[in-house]
Amino acid sequence: MRRVIRTDVPDAGAYPLLNSLVVPRPIAWISTLSADGVGNLAPHSFFSVACANPPIVSWTSVGHKDTLANVLATGEFVVNLASLPDLDRVNATSASFDPQVDEASELGIEMEPSDHVAPLRVVSSPASLECRLHSTIELGDSVLVLGDVVAVTVDAEAMDGDHPEFTRLQPVSRLGSNEWGLPPEVRAVDRPR
Repeated sequence: MRRVIRTDVPDAGAYPLLNSLVVPRPIAWISTLSADGVGNLAPHSFFSVACANPPIVSWTSVGHKDTLANVLATGEFVVNLASLPDLDRVNATSASFDPQVDEASELGIEMEPSDHVAPLRVVSSPASLECRLHSTIELGDSVLVLGDVVAVTVDAEAMDGDHPEFTRLQPVSRLGSNEWGLPPEVRAVDRPR
């Protein structure tokens, strides 16, 4: 039997419900640079593919955070895959740091140059998407960010031929409250023709 817990959700009350019901959510561990060249690294769990051709990814900044300010100022960002070995570091970068503090440097997270954009990539991340700002859409208290993917980097060890292999990537996800999703068991099911 279904129970309706809440049918009239005020705007401010929807966030914890959406966070707990739209699960699991992949994490965009986004690295950016400020206009002054200060690095920023923060996780964003409202993340998805927006278009296949041309390749465009989307993520949402809930509130106006440093990541969004940097992307608007420079037009570039890198999405680093948040994997199981980095879970504690990903979580640590979600803390409120002063805009003049580089989270990666502060937390000892090794970074490396990207190929086509100025923001650095996370060395330990098994994959990254280098992006240039396509557009933004203001949505209430949030901003939807669309980024053109200009380069994809995947560790050779995470590849099975030409295909990134899920169990080698070990992506983590966000669930409700303080819960994290670990890499689940994979089941291959072919699409019907």
